[in-house]
Order: sequence, then C-alpha cells, then structure tokens
Amino acid sequence: MKKLFLIIGAPGSGKTTDAQLIAKQDSNITHYSTGDMFRAEVASGSEIGQIIDKYIKAGNIVPIDIAIKTILTAIKNAPTNTIIIDGYPRSLEQMIELDNYLRNEKEVELLSCIEVVVSEDVARDRVLGRARGEDDKVEVFNNRMRVYTQPLKDIQNFYESKNILKKIDGERTIEEIVSDMNDYIQSKI
Repeated sequence: MKKLFLIIGAPGSGKTTDAQLIAKQDSNITHYSTGDMFRAEVASGSEIGQIIDKYIKAGNIVPIDIAIKTILTAIKNAPTNTIIIDGYPRSLEQMIELDNYLRNEKEVELLSCIEVVVSEDVARDRVLGRARGEDDKVEVFNNRMRVYTQPLKDIQNFYESKNILKKIDGERTIEEIVSDMNDYIQSKI
C-alpha cells in the first residue's frame, strides 16, 4: 500500500525544500514537487509543457486534468511506498478530484496533509529573493498568493474534518522545520 503525504504552503513557504530534505534522509520516501514536475514538462518542450508554461508564467493553476494525470502517474510509478507530494492541492477542484480518486483506490492511502505556515511577508521576501524564474516577479507572486489563499480555508476545513491536517510553523530554522515534519511523518508510517 502506498502511503501519501501532501504538503501545502504559500509560495516561498519552503515546502519543496523541506520535502526534498526529508526524502534525502530516508531512502524509503519518494518526494515529488508539482512545481518541479510542471517545470520539467515545460523544459521538455512538449505540447503539454507549452500549455503548462502559459499558466505558470501568469501565476495561475495548471488545468485539473493535466495536474491529476501528472500526480497519479507519479504516485503509481513511485519506487517507494511512502510518497510526499508538495504543492498540491491548490484548489478545491484539485482537492475534490484527488479525494474522488483516493476513495476508489485501494492501493493508496492519504495519511496527512501538512501545511507549512508562513506569513505573506516572509513568503514574499523568500520568493523575490530567490529569482528562480518568470514566476518570481512581484505581480506574479501577488497573483500566486491570491490563488493560494482563496481556497485555503476550505482546504483546511476539509482535511481537518478528516482529522489529517497538520500545521507546521515554517518561520523557524530549516533544521527545526524538517526535524518536526520528519518526526511527524515517521510517526504516521
């Protein structure tokens, strides 16, 4: 049985770095970042990559069918039984689609949705300071923040109602955050 952990957080919350470090420490954990998966598809120059690129450059959500296909393929092909996916879900539609899939899937169990909590100011400083690409500009950041915060309360409520939402303070040192998150994940598997 595949054990799935979702990590959500604002742009710049550190969710991808946290998940990468946890997977690096434990060879029984596979980490996927939706952002990295999408950027790799864009870099491939494929038709899907060109579609994804338009959405990323505008700071908008990638269409649900493309996101779900990317994520489901990653889960099924994961080399380990414990999988961390960060940056998903980003909308109610994505959350509902994933929940529908998991309800009918006997081989995958969602153990937790972990939210890395940071203030908007901290998120903005981190994103604008890293200048990784087109999506790290002020206007795009502001749009990404709106896109992230708009459905957040409903996403939190949904996972809280299933008793699987875990909030972690993302404004501490990376060592403290990763240690807390890793301890929590290990306690669930």
